[in-house]
Amino acid sequence: MSLKAFIDYLEIEKNYSNNTIISYNNDLTSFENYISNEFSVKLIEDSNYSHIRSWIINLVDSGISNKSVNRKISSLNSFFKFCLKIGIIKENPLRNHRSLKIKKEIQLPFSENEMFDVLNEDNFENSFEGLRDRMIIELFYSTGIRRIELVNLKINDIDLSNNQIKVLGKRNKQRIIPLIFTTKDLILNYLKLRYGINSKNDYLFITNKGKKIYEKLVYRIINKYFNNISTKVKKSPHIIRHSFATHLLNNGADLNSVKDLLGHSSLAATQVYTNRSIEEIKKVFAKSHPRNK
Repeated sequence: MSLKAFIDYLEIEKNYSNNTIISYNNDLTSFENYISNEFSVKLIEDSNYSHIRSWIINLVDSGISNKSVNRKISSLNSFFKFCLKIGIIKENPLRNHRSLKIKKEIQLPFSENEMFDVLNEDNFENSFEGLRDRMIIELFYSTGIRRIELVNLKINDIDLSNNQIKVLGKRNKQRIIPLIFTTKDLILNYLKLRYGINSKNDYLFITNKGKKIYEKLVYRIINKYFNNISTKVKKSPHIIRHSFATHLLNNGADLNSVKDLLGHSSLAATQVYTNRSIEEIKKVFAKSHPRNK
């Protein structure tokens, strides 16, 4: 009962997105099944830290990354805080827990040249799918939106008269992102073909059969076009988002503006991109410092 109450709380009071709620529910159900099978404990709120530690060991042994384990424990911690709030438990069993160490991954953004090369119109077929794929890459790079945000964009989220788009981000937070003119022109051309496809939905990006595109398709599209341009190991919509932020900062954009464009709730999340601009900072420093002249 408390698990259902918690999910209702996330949906109604916290107004979390459907994907986030599903993620919480999956994590907690997984733990609930584990303690039931291993310790005959039926309710999550009746578990203790030894049960949780055993689950963590089981997850790690099964090959799940420390980052994913930490996310699952974060879901569990949120549940226990909710139980404390409504008086079901008197103490959070995770109060002294320390997250597993995560190996810092260096994700290199695409260079400006790589982005310009991949967006060359000669790389795309002269068809609805070709223009759609080009539009997807262009929109990622010119706005920095997330993959799920792009998938869920609707036609009426595009405001061409004001050169902007409306994006529904994490926790259903809405933000407005300006459009550059090259992107606006592409959207106009894309919409002409988009309206020629028989579709019953109003999503901006669809398949040639009129169905809403899905996240895996977007991932495949990015890999398809970047495989011929870049030698980087990881090619994904998120790397384009990294590139968007890094290139803005390299060209003089201030951190707060980039934060707002990305939809981050705090500067700390945006500051990670300043590390990727260190080489540019060194160049500016070398040119500007009087002792270096």
